[in-house]
Amino acid sequence: MTKPSLPDLLHAAVTAVGGVERPGQVTMAEAVAEAVDDNSHLLVQAGTGTGKSLGYLVPALAHGERVVVATATLALQRQLVERDLPRTVEALHPLLRRRPEFAMLKGRSNYLCLHRLHEGVPQEEEDGLFDPFEAAAPTSKLGKDLLRMRDWADETETGDRDDLTPGVSDRAWAQISVSSRECLGATKCAYGAECFAEAARERAKLADVVVTNHALLAIDAIEGAPVLPQHEVLIVDEAHELVSRVTGVATGELTPGQVNRAVRRAAKLVNEKAADALQTASETFERLMELALPGRLEEIPEDLGYALMALRDAARTVISALGSTRDKSVQDEDAVRKQALASVENIHDVAERITQGSEYDVVWYERHDRFGASLRVAPLSVSGLLREKLFSERSVVLTSATLKLGGDFNGVGASLGLAPEGTAGDDLPQWKGLDVGSPFDYPKQGILYVARQLATPGREGSRGDMMDELAELVEAAGGRTLGLFSSMRGAQAAAEELRGRLDKPILLQGEETLGELIKSFAADPETCLFGTLSLWQGVDVPGPSCQLVVMDRIPFPRPDDPLMSARQKAVEEAGGNGFMAVAATHAALLLAQGAGRLVRATGDRGVVAVLDPRLANARYGSYLRASLPDFWYTTDRNQVRRSLAAIDASAKADGK
Repeated sequence: MTKPSLPDLLHAAVTAVGGVERPGQVTMAEAVAEAVDDNSHLLVQAGTGTGKSLGYLVPALAHGERVVVATATLALQRQLVERDLPRTVEALHPLLRRRPEFAMLKGRSNYLCLHRLHEGVPQEEEDGLFDPFEAAAPTSKLGKDLLRMRDWADETETGDRDDLTPGVSDRAWAQISVSSRECLGATKCAYGAECFAEAARERAKLADVVVTNHALLAIDAIEGAPVLPQHEVLIVDEAHELVSRVTGVATGELTPGQVNRAVRRAAKLVNEKAADALQTASETFERLMELALPGRLEEIPEDLGYALMALRDAARTVISALGSTRDKSVQDEDAVRKQALASVENIHDVAERITQGSEYDVVWYERHDRFGASLRVAPLSVSGLLREKLFSERSVVLTSATLKLGGDFNGVGASLGLAPEGTAGDDLPQWKGLDVGSPFDYPKQGILYVARQLATPGREGSRGDMMDELAELVEAAGGRTLGLFSSMRGAQAAAEELRGRLDKPILLQGEETLGELIKSFAADPETCLFGTLSLWQGVDVPGPSCQLVVMDRIPFPRPDDPLMSARQKAVEEAGGNGFMAVAATHAALLLAQGAGRLVRATGDRGVVAVLDPRLANARYGSYLRASLPDFWYTTDRNQVRRSLAAIDASAKADGK
């Protein structure tokens, strides 16, 4: 029997999901198939509406080897596992003569732990074991959530936190979940045979397609202990997020609260001398942190160095002692010991890492209004790690609507550890960049307006002219506005100001859950939604409810961001342009993501308004504009008001 052709397979899959075949999708599928067959690497930019999920799933399923698909957001993981994969597998089964299996795999703390549920959380105070179900008042929010989770545990098949609806707070979930370090291990646990996390791993081992997230992919790469099953093909969707997710996993943190918890957990399990040493080191560290000022530590101050060495050494002693001490009064000793060990090992590892002072790490103090000071350490760059761990063993396809910045793929490629496209070298991963375009007619569907006449935004202070401009634009649009702000303070100030000026409902991020806000925004065209980072990337509202996307300023990293400024400085010291390589790339990516909120369907029309004159006037403005969809471009404020009013009138005439 002849092997079915890729176009036939794609056609069957697109029909099954009720989609429309797009030329870009066909081009993408062919390029993915080629990369997989050649065992090479591909960066593919596929605009919104291309149907990129099927553009990679179909060739991956046709290839027949195991594929791991890593995404950044829960929404996309769900879409793949609940919608795209079931329908695609069903459609391809008759053609392929086999039925590919698929499974979802997440980190252990995403699954309900039956041991925690039944035995309770090891208590950190003086009185043995704490049962959260008894301690939480049944009428309290926490108590109700815990009772609901206990009922859910009897009926859930997956134990996956995301299958629990409505969701619960992190605090409630922590009562019934464990980290991989705290887990007793299936062989030692009384509930090992029924464990949800272990069952998910077993399903993944048998699946042809494993859907996971960037964080688990990073853990798999960094920690050396394989979490993901062996695979021949890796597809990274939402790949513009990968570097920041990997950086997050590779970041260590020490806080006084965390060190105190480790002391309390270990105190009953080790001899008094070891416990006292850790307690003393903890108190010294806490005193220093009370005086900590936010900012980068280019060199570790002497007193902090001594405090960290004392913490490290005391933690090491406790880790050794934990193995031998037995305390008859401690119930469920294995679980208590494992939790204590996890806490103390983390303290030891971070203190050791900062004390060693690698030139490839950045160390800084951070201060949070609610949680106090923390000491953090992160890699200066993850590009070497990604080059070595990601591209050496398998074919990798990275895709997103925004990978081509300033006109080419080399900026994103460099952040992933790739040399410029076409560079030859034995130890250099070879890759190709491909832009399959978008099914949307951006010059006809959208306008990019830059408010050239406004004052350049300063670091602080009110922007009266910007508020006037914003109010006039929202008024002209008849509401229908998604406001993307570079800080929460900016979003709050704008919401407050416009609520006083306009007779339009203004929703503000933080006043309700994100899902509820987006639902309300989509339901009423007159409503506006203002917010910060998660709105730049997470909003998909096609139709007349979102016809104006406003960005208050170019989203450069904060000048006092220790990690970004250290990365910028490192590029400059190596002879490069730090501002363009770090700050402008970061801003271009976010601008492109933000602008992508406007046109989500072929009938969408509207305006992206950037209230920052630097996008028109500054030298780097053309690089940033080249990273955006190809909208019709203007700096004429009257033209934009007329256009918005016409779009509003047209939507109203259609009864929307």
